[in-house]
Amino acid sequence: QVQLVESGGGLVQAGGSLRLSCVASGRSFSNYSMGWFRQAPGKEREFVAAISYRGGSIYYGASVKGRFTISRDNAKNTVYLQMNTLKPEDTAVYFCAAEDVPVITQAALEGGMDYWGKGTLVTVSS
Repeated sequence: QVQLVESGGGLVQAGGSLRLSCVASGRSFSNYSMGWFRQAPGKEREFVAAISYRGGSIYYGASVKGRFTISRDNAKNTVYLQMNTLKPEDTAVYFCAAEDVPVITQAALEGGMDYWGKGTLVTVSS
């Protein structure tokens, strides 16, 4: 079992930046691929970014590519999401997720992760 705890959400003005963190506990973090998803009020969950176990493969959702950066520190059991040039449409609850395989699978990109955090709210004001 893996527990995921997100932090770093908050209120920011459009054009600003935030960095989200997700700390994992439990089984070996370095063997998992990790991802970030988000869900805005009244909308379906959306894929944001994913990173393989050593960071060799990275994927981004089209709406965040070029503005967000995912990274991980396996020594700290932590995955990060650096969010720059934030827009009001980035407002959502952001969830950290883990898949129990070292590489990113298509199922994972579609939300088929094995473990989920409880989320952290990001609000971007215009």
